Amino acid sequence: MTNPRLKTVDKTTPPYPLGKFPVSFIESIGLEIVFMLATSRNPLLEGQEWERIFAKAIDAEWKPSNVGLDDVVKGAFAWGAKTVKSTNPHQSENVRLISGRNNPEFSFQTIAGTDQGIGKQVLEIWNGRVEGIRSKFKEVRTVVLLKPQNFMDDKLAFAVFEFETIRYPVDNFIWKRNKQNNLEGFEQENSEHRFTWQRHGSQFTIKEAVPKNAVKFFVKKPPMLPEKQILELIGYDSSWIEVV
Repeated sequence: MTNPRLKTVDKTTPPYPLGKFPVSFIESIGLEIVFMLATSRNPLLEGQEWERIFAKAIDAEWKPSNVGLDDVVKGAFAWGAKTVKSTNPHQSENVRLISGRNNPEFSFQTIAGTDQGIGKQVLEIWNGRVEGIRSKFKEVRTVVLLKPQNFMDDKLAFAVFEFETIRYPVDNFIWKRNKQNNLEGFEQENSEHRFTWQRHGSQFTIKEAVPKNAVKFFVKKPPMLPEKQILELIGYDSSWIEVV
């Protein structure tokens, strides 16, 4: 007896190639931005709001996490989502991504005695965090939305791109102090600045190049809906407010 053919879904295949977003992706993001601008007095397109918008755009599950590397999940794939303000999102060549708080004294119960040693500890903390997430998923990506400094213009510029979330070989970087006494990590091969670590607060920042395939788009700023009109649309009645 011949076994029947079954329709299966390959959950090990990414929903789309790295950086090549689905056709409807930008329209979905744009629609959400338009809605936000039309209904909010103080629109904030950052953090969890961007995570939610991105998850909806790729038909994935939004699962906010403490680590911040797997806030969006689809099958065997995960994304961390970040926003960066820019004076010109279409012309930005690099972005600085705040990537957690890496505290050697907490993670190792001691801090190294040299700048190079501290830098290695900081990267080891990052690598451990990434390794923990990558052990759960086939691939982990970071998706970045470049947005304007404010939403004052009638035509707003945005750009979006993604890259694979990776571990960094700790011996490939040289660490030096800057004028603010923060540690900066440079690639040994080409002296390119890649990381900044602030002792106060343990903030770890990764400098990432904006790829050439970043998707650039404009959003027309909509008029804001009057409060009265919104209340009428939802059928608001004074009985909704009850003093106890």
